[in-house]
Parts: sequence; C-alpha cells; structure tokens
Amino acid sequence: MDERIEAVRRMQRYINGHLDEAITPADLAAASLFSPWYARRLFEQHTGMSPAKYIRRLKLSRSALRLRDETCKVLDVAMDLGFGSVDGYQRAFRAEFGLNPKEYAKHPVPVWLFVPYLIESNKDKRSGHMETVRNVFIQVVNKPARKVIIKRGVKADNYWDYSAEVGCDVWGLLTSIPTLSGEPVCLWLPEHLRSPKENVYVQGAEVSTDYDGVVPDGFEVIELPAAQYLMFQGEPFAEEDYGKAIQEIWEAQRKYDPSVIGCTWDNSNPRIQLEPIGARGYIELVAVKKNAG
Repeated sequence: MDERIEAVRRMQRYINGHLDEAITPADLAAASLFSPWYARRLFEQHTGMSPAKYIRRLKLSRSALRLRDETCKVLDVAMDLGFGSVDGYQRAFRAEFGLNPKEYAKHPVPVWLFVPYLIESNKDKRSGHMETVRNVFIQVVNKPARKVIIKRGVKADNYWDYSAEVGCDVWGLLTSIPTLSGEPVCLWLPEHLRSPKENVYVQGAEVSTDYDGVVPDGFEVIELPAAQYLMFQGEPFAEEDYGKAIQEIWEAQRKYDPSVIGCTWDNSNPRIQLEPIGARGYIELVAVKKNAG
C-alpha cells in the first residue's frame, strides 16, 4: 500500500482510539511518521477536510449517540468530548445537525451522523482470494416480522454503484436510527420489493412493526415477514482485505447446500449484508425456508 495512504489510515486509527483526549498536530504527525505540515496536507488531500474538522464532526456524532441512548446532561457530554463550553458545543451541534442538543436528547430524530471509513488505496480490493484456508461459520438465525426504512438508488446491485447514486452519507443517517439489531443493514432486494426494478441493492434500518417515528425525506418504509436465515460469518480480517473477505463468504454460500438442514434458499426475502468490520469478520445472512413435505 502507498506509504502516504497508510499514513492517513494511521492518523484515522489514532483519532478513533483517542477521541476523548486532546489530539494535537504533533500526535497526528507521530502517528503518520511524517512532519506535522506534511501530515496535515496528506490528511486534507485524502479525506477532503482538515484534521480539526474531521475530529469535531466525529465527536459531535459520538455525542449524538450518547444523547440518544443514555440519560446524561448536555454539560457532561460537552466536557467529556473536550468542548470548551456548553454554548460552544450547542452551536457546533446545531451547525452539524440543525437542532439543539437538549431538544435532540428529549426527542431523537434521524440525523446525518459522520461515519468515516479508512481511506482506500488505489488498488482495487473487491476481488481476490485469501492466501490461506480460513473458516466460515454458519448458523441459523430467526428474524421477526419488521419494517425497514430504506433509501433506494436507481439501478445499483452493489455497494459501489449504490454509493455513486445516493452518496456515502446515508449510512450515517441510518446509524442515528435505533434499530432491532443495533446497526443498519444492506439489502439485496428480491424483485417484488424493487422500485425501480433495476435497483437491487439498498441500505436501511430494521425497526419494529409498530414503528411510528420520523421517516427522513427521500426514504421509504418496506415491510418484511418473519423469516429464517443462515448467517455466514468469516474470520476476522485486516481492514484492507475486506474485499477478499467478502469473496470468501460468497464462495462459501455458493458451495453450501441448505438441503442438509432440510431447507431450500428463500428468494422471496432479501439477502442481508452487515457492515464489513474486520474485528468480527464479514457477515451476510441468506434466507432459507423448510422443504415442503
């Protein structure tokens, strides 16, 4: 991997691991192994924003999740994240999300959280195979009837085309919505759920069937029945190898015969993808149904 890109990735990892501390240019320079001036230049070049803005946006998004999920004072959240004053924090929160943090804590609504990812190298990692034999774990998962708040694209059938059509910020908004599993999902929709018919791949938030909260502009709600799934989970992987980890799971799905557990593939329900997180391994869920008779 290009040493400059890896330097930015090291800075991103450092920020993520020290967000509750005061992060200085010298800290980032040490993480990057370059001078403070060159480290800042690389960071801006590859993320599109200064380290200070990146850190501020990430802190504000973390604070929004705390206000949503915990019983805490705005003052405590502001101080814990290193904002100099409550007034300064409130102004920054309103500028980022368009509402006051105290109002948000009382009545959380979907907001556009900043969810950064490690920048990519120029090498395409969407293909290839792991060099060593690795395990894929398979287990049966029962999902209840539920609603899914989704953002449709146009004719995407994969993450890359979907991101090009709708942008990369959708995931941050979905992350702000409390979901049944605690995280958003990506779905490959069966034909009867597509609109338009060419749009296969969407991102969404699974919520209960009685959900009556805010549906963001440009999003819609679909309903899914209770269904049985096989969860395919790979071993932990290095973040730069996520493309290979995905291929590993797809190969396992191709080889697996669900008749060994008395089932067939259920093409009436969507295939589900969870966020590729190296520490837990890549995960997909594929619907199955019991054989007749």
